Amino acid sequence: MRAILMGLLVIGVCGCGSDGTSTPDVTEDVSEVEEPLPVANPVGDPIENSVGMVLVPIPAGEFYMGSPELEKFRDNDETRHRVKLMKSFHLGRTEVTQGQWKAVMGTTPWKDEDYTREGDDYPAVNVSWDDAVEFCRKLSEKEGVEYRLTTEAEWEYACRAGTTTAFSFGDDESQLGMYAWFTNLNSNTAADVDEFYAHIVGQKKPNPWGLCDMHGNVFEWCQDWHAEYRSGEFTDSAGPASGSNRVVRGGSWRDLTWYCRSAYRDGYAPSGRYIALGFRVLRSSGE
Repeated sequence: MRAILMGLLVIGVCGCGSDGTSTPDVTEDVSEVEEPLPVANPVGDPIENSVGMVLVPIPAGEFYMGSPELEKFRDNDETRHRVKLMKSFHLGRTEVTQGQWKAVMGTTPWKDEDYTREGDDYPAVNVSWDDAVEFCRKLSEKEGVEYRLTTEAEWEYACRAGTTTAFSFGDDESQLGMYAWFTNLNSNTAADVDEFYAHIVGQKKPNPWGLCDMHGNVFEWCQDWHAEYRSGEFTDSAGPASGSNRVVRGGSWRDLTWYCRSAYRDGYAPSGRYIALGFRVLRSSGE
């Protein structure tokens, strides 16, 4: 819940320079000696479903989950480990939008919340993990195909899109603004109250597999319970069987640069709702 709590402070401190914390400025090479893994390439074209959701094909493959020990801003719960995903799937090109949410659920949980904008192309926010799971259930029933939240491994695999760097575009955090809505405490524009909301989806550059907003805009619910990584290598890892918080990934418009890294992970109570927290959905390939 580190970034979620941090986000609650951002509105009061944006534009004021440093946040007062001291984070080592690691400039060394972050690569580790590890077996190079082949990068899978997506096969097929995106598809569009009955509520106008575009879903991008994601290939089966394997990757190193977590971060190298020398990655800048790395947290201790990002232990590097190898994961193999045996099945391909389709993943929403963007977060679920308000228009898509209303088409399935018929509700507006973001309505009248501070620091939100309303419109069909804005992310559906202020929805709990339980709400997101119910959305997937109803959409699955509507279309006759399985929709669900990603596992944490599936999310990071899709976010990285074959990369091993801190972000899907590389290690240079100065480029993040081209790919993500986030908060920069050293930027005067961050103090503009009109920017304090989740933005229309898909406006920033996509990652190498065509997915938008995997960094920033809104944190995204994952299927897994949040816990320390287990050691070893895993196939189709789905996390622990129980816990108190569910995984959230990707950073948000209220969060600083390092929360938007591909490896960054946090947790939030499954019944909790938050204006910078939404989700995207996975559609099963049926394999």
